[in-house]
Amino acid sequence: MAVDYSLYLVTDSTPAILGKKDIIQAVDEAIQGGVTIVQYRDKISDTAKLISVGRRIHEVTKRNNVPLLVNDRVDVALAIGAEGVHIGQEDIGLGTARKILGPGAIIGVTVSSLSEAVVAASGGASYLGIGTVYATPTKTNSKSIIGAAGVRNILQRISSIDENMPTVAIGGLNASNVERIMFQSKSATKGLDGVAIVSAIMAAPDPRAAAGKLRQAIASVPTTMSPQAIENTTVESLLSQVPRIVEFIGQKSPLCHNMTNLVVQNFAANVAICIGASPIMANYGEEATDLASLGGALLVNMGTVTPDGLANYTQAIQAYNEVGGPVLFDPVGAGATVVRRNAVRTLMGAGYFDVIKGNENEIATVLGEGMQQQKGVDSGASTSDDTAKAQLVKKLAARERNVVLMTGSTDFLSDGKRTLAIKNGHEYLGRITGSGCTLGTTIAAFQAVHKEDRLLAALAGILMFEIAAELAGERDDVRGPGTFVPAFLDELYAIAKHVKEGKADWLQRARIEKIGTGG
Repeated sequence: MAVDYSLYLVTDSTPAILGKKDIIQAVDEAIQGGVTIVQYRDKISDTAKLISVGRRIHEVTKRNNVPLLVNDRVDVALAIGAEGVHIGQEDIGLGTARKILGPGAIIGVTVSSLSEAVVAASGGASYLGIGTVYATPTKTNSKSIIGAAGVRNILQRISSIDENMPTVAIGGLNASNVERIMFQSKSATKGLDGVAIVSAIMAAPDPRAAAGKLRQAIASVPTTMSPQAIENTTVESLLSQVPRIVEFIGQKSPLCHNMTNLVVQNFAANVAICIGASPIMANYGEEATDLASLGGALLVNMGTVTPDGLANYTQAIQAYNEVGGPVLFDPVGAGATVVRRNAVRTLMGAGYFDVIKGNENEIATVLGEGMQQQKGVDSGASTSDDTAKAQLVKKLAARERNVVLMTGSTDFLSDGKRTLAIKNGHEYLGRITGSGCTLGTTIAAFQAVHKEDRLLAALAGILMFEIAAELAGERDDVRGPGTFVPAFLDELYAIAKHVKEGKADWLQRARIEKIGTGG
């Protein structure tokens, strides 16, 4: 029979997840809410109980014409007449399961790497369960997290073997991120057929309502995160809209939630205030849900890497993802140590970033193409020409389906389709602490007020920030980095004031080039 994998329920009967609910009733309610296929998973009970409960669940699924699979236990699947099984890499072999259950059985296989996916797809699997996708606040082990990029790589590879092979993502999925993973993981040739959900349904007080919410989210997967991007294809069209977006900052005073280190918090707060935003410095993840509800943006600055810090970052990222709030990731010093490289993997698997900002080495590390070990937070000497840098940001933006900024003497900004070189700024920005972090603060605030074109919003923030730096650096009262900082804050404030008065002469300084990167 034709199988709908779109909302795949994996049961969990442990008290920590199921609570005091009856598992049979929970499955029934979940199906009423929109679940299309069920996997009965119980790693604790004895065989007799598995068969007893499995039969009762099967009565419910048959009544609703929904397939029932059993996790791992081929013998239980045969005993209850289930439609198939789902097996992991350490369970019974796919070939053996197929011989026992026959050619008509549904047999799914968990895969987390290209090699595992190829073996399963070539070996006769009915579908693939791809994951673990996302980290959770209590599970940040980067080795088991593949993120959207890992899912996309598997989808791309599988499409060359069998483009019709059904696939579902699993791991850390809920109503806050299913749209994102289905959007972000889609490769050029293949997308996901569904998502596998455990606790988001089984732990919910109302499984039917929880399933219904997920069903709605699956039906609302966006085709783009920048719906107006198609209208803004020239530098001229982009620049013409910058003053209006700068004015929005002053009108809306968006909250800019900074998760950053103590060294730059004061400077970041002052920059946010001068551009017209409302800053808050809050590194505790428990606050994120309340803050995300205020309509602002989140900046995750990976300045200090600790297990507690990663858990707090993860909690905040997911809180903003849940309400569609913009998130900017600044992977400070990403290539400096193994700990930081693992932290990048963990955070990239924690959720969706609307913007990733970093220097050349940091961007290369996020992409997985680190050049050499970083020395602190500095990029170090570059061996790449401008074309290679532009290709790097375009490649990462296309993979993550977001906006990527590589900072340097020339900045490169891309959304995977449009790529810009920006040549504004001043040398003093490289002589003070926190200039990169505060640029992130600025861009995050701009993302909060203009969601229709993420690249345009980022560009507006970059130009305001870097042109203010130029104006400050040229002032007679600025003699070096020490006098530059207060002058820079003054010029940010002045630009915001001028825009409010309808003046945009400052924007004539913009030096932008739209560049082709091939591919």
